[in-house]
Amino acid sequence: MPADVALLKEVPLFAALDDEERALLATQLEEVRVDAGKKVFSRGDPGGAIYIISSGEVQLSVEDTTGHLIVFETARRGDFFGELSLLDGDPRSADARAIQDTCALKVDRGDLEQLFRRHPSSAMDVLTAIGRRLREADQLLRTRPTLSPNQTVEERLTPIQRLADGLSAFSGTFTFLLLHAVWFAVWMAINLGWVRSVHPFDPFPFGLLTMVVSLEAIFLSCFVLISQSRQAAKERIRSDVEYDANIRAGMEVTHLHTKVDHLYEQTMARLAALERGAQDGRRLGSPGPPV
Repeated sequence: MPADVALLKEVPLFAALDDEERALLATQLEEVRVDAGKKVFSRGDPGGAIYIISSGEVQLSVEDTTGHLIVFETARRGDFFGELSLLDGDPRSADARAIQDTCALKVDRGDLEQLFRRHPSSAMDVLTAIGRRLREADQLLRTRPTLSPNQTVEERLTPIQRLADGLSAFSGTFTFLLLHAVWFAVWMAINLGWVRSVHPFDPFPFGLLTMVVSLEAIFLSCFVLISQSRQAAKERIRSDVEYDANIRAGMEVTHLHTKVDHLYEQTMARLAALERGAQDGRRLGSPGPPV
């Protein structure tokens, strides 16, 4: 349904319009309502319009390659969003989800062109919003913490690898050693006839025990090797993370050196100017400026 003229008057983007222009624009705009939790649009949808919020809140976000949600902005009353896809014609680059029951004005390209022709300054408002969101996205990408090597590797674990890690960790404990010592002692006591109530089933030299222990050693060594291969992969990831951290630290140090050099040049230039002023003052027979 068409937008309410009184509603347009409360939107900062249309505040510069007079009543006649707002009335004309209200007949062209569409008022949409979105329930809380529903999406206004999704990433990849065609970008045919921008939305100006008259009530409610809309969260603009995108999921990165690891599935983590990156929130760019929470748009509130008077804010607008979706302008980037409308201007360049590409699909939506983010998700817009209503976090409250929201009422918004839908502005298509023709409505926007008409607004820009009548009030070119409103185009600067749209460009300002785009620039602000680009800066916020850049800040999020620069300051967003990266996953640790352990988290990166854990995300790619298979059940066999998890089992291998668990067995490898358990086999290196004192409990594992004590359990085997008790097992061997009971086995030998039964088959040497020391336990009268149990019939021996593996007489000396304990061929069955030897076979069982050999099979256990084979399987356990395989699991340990699988776990060690994972540890090697984790070390490679850790090396890559440390390399990236070193590169960033080197860039920061270079940036600091540039700042220090710039400050040094400014300081030396001011000192040279003070010295010239002092020399000129002495030549004229008057005291120069204090150094």
